[in-house]
Amino acid sequence: MKFNYYLPVHLIFGRGEVNRIGEIAGAYGKKALIVTGQNSTKKSGLLDRVTDLLKKAGVETAVFDQVRQNPLTTTAKEGALAAKEQGCGVVIGLGGGSILDCAKAIAFLAVNDGDINDYIFNRITGNDALPLILVPTTCGTGSEGNGFAVLTNPETGDKKSLRSDKIIAKASIIDSELMETMPGSVLSAVGFDALCHSMEAYLSKLAQPVTDLLCVQAMKAIGSSLVSLYQGTGGADMWDAVTWASTMGGMVIHTAGVTLPHAMEHPASGCRNIVHGRGLAALTPAITESSINAAPGRYAVISQCLGGKDERDCAAQIRKLLKELELSAALKEQGITKEDIPWMTENCFKVSAAGIANHPKLFEKKEVEKLYERALEGV
Repeated sequence: MKFNYYLPVHLIFGRGEVNRIGEIAGAYGKKALIVTGQNSTKKSGLLDRVTDLLKKAGVETAVFDQVRQNPLTTTAKEGALAAKEQGCGVVIGLGGGSILDCAKAIAFLAVNDGDINDYIFNRITGNDALPLILVPTTCGTGSEGNGFAVLTNPETGDKKSLRSDKIIAKASIIDSELMETMPGSVLSAVGFDALCHSMEAYLSKLAQPVTDLLCVQAMKAIGSSLVSLYQGTGGADMWDAVTWASTMGGMVIHTAGVTLPHAMEHPASGCRNIVHGRGLAALTPAITESSINAAPGRYAVISQCLGGKDERDCAAQIRKLLKELELSAALKEQGITKEDIPWMTENCFKVSAAGIANHPKLFEKKEVEKLYERALEGV
């Protein structure tokens, strides 16, 4: 057995730990660019709270609040310009996965010249990034635990990750209390995304002992707690469990990568700006049913983590979970059309070659097209 594991991120986990943000950020800079969205952190009061904590610690702040769902490469460029113009020495990502990913890209572009798409497609490499502090407010992407930043190029529709150890956070403050303001529709979508990260990393050809341990723990935590939280019956221990599972999901994909569900979803949300977790919900059951024979033992473990028996009921357990989360939705209900399928198929092989290759079963273009057709109708 041979494997390598390297992930230099400082995780600060616990309810109420966001109150330490001043002392933590102050160690990396005297002025922070807070990257956030236009609504949730303002409505919840979290943005004002964090700004006050930073000021009390002697850290000046500037706010960049232009990040939206499926963040754009152009938005990251605007944020990097703001960081440079404001003289910020540290970047704080405050919000859901889109915000954290964009904050990473902003920190990267603030010190690396050129077109970010060249870095995303590995035509050139970057040397550094501004120090990053990440504070997730949704338990989905696990971006606080890895060196990925998923961005969409608005000119081409390409949705692909910037990948660099330079954008691993200097500190990630993971406070499950911050998750409790999420609407149910957001919780179900991000929670399923977190589950997919661990399922896919567990199935990946790059899986190894460390990621396997984390994947199984994360899948069990989500399988036992997410529905209760969605139904409003879960307590602090369940919020901790699902929040930690999300972070573990981010950690495992840093090492083992994702597989076909994410590889196929990125073109869908790049094409029509759909909600990432809902796109995964439409795609994952059909992909699972078509892949089980390639890794029956692994699919059996996934099923058991979700309350099933073995590989034979794995897809059924996923569908059951989606029904309980009210997340079952065909791609056509999300704005995808049959005419989009040829472009999505070609784009899948363009931007997601690694995810296709990592999957336990190798699918050809015609097979991917058929899977899109099934997901379009929700079968």
